[in-house]
Amino acid sequence: MDGFDAVILAGGAARRLGGVDKPGLRVGGRAMLEWVVEAVHEASAVVVVGPARPSPPARYVREDPPGAGPLPALRTGLAEVGSAWFALLAADMPFLDGAAVAALRAAAAPGAGAVLVDAEGQPQWLAGVWRTAAVRAAVADYAGSSLRGLLAPLGPARVAFAEAARDCDTPEELARARRDR
Repeated sequence: MDGFDAVILAGGAARRLGGVDKPGLRVGGRAMLEWVVEAVHEASAVVVVGPARPSPPARYVREDPPGAGPLPALRTGLAEVGSAWFALLAADMPFLDGAAVAALRAAAAPGAGAVLVDAEGQPQWLAGVWRTAAVRAAVADYAGSSLRGLLAPLGPARVAFAEAARDCDTPEELARARRDR
């Protein structure tokens, strides 16, 4: 696989965390969004779908309406992708690293994409690498509202990188990440 772009979704409501700016929460001395952007440092372009921030450097765009959910955010970010492949990532994964992204890229190349699986073997739909044309075609014909419903039919390879797939959706997960990082 040649170059790739990255689309990072960073505009959620963080309801389970009391509505805080989840991507800006610090884990291991850095904002979670900074960890994710560092993991895709080899990307040709990094597109963050969410509020503009002074750091990290990226192209910031907003879905319409802001906070509409992951599928509208994906559509907005996908419009900015210029490479044949792109990483689709959540901004709340402080353990994601370049090795996990490289493993996704290698696993994705023969098909339409690859996703990380968590410790329970569940696919993490906001932790994957995808063939841009395949996702654009799927989005054009998709009337549903879930990422799983959109992406699962593409038959992605599953990559076991449980630590990298950890996200921080609850106060308990955030506390555990802060303890472990």
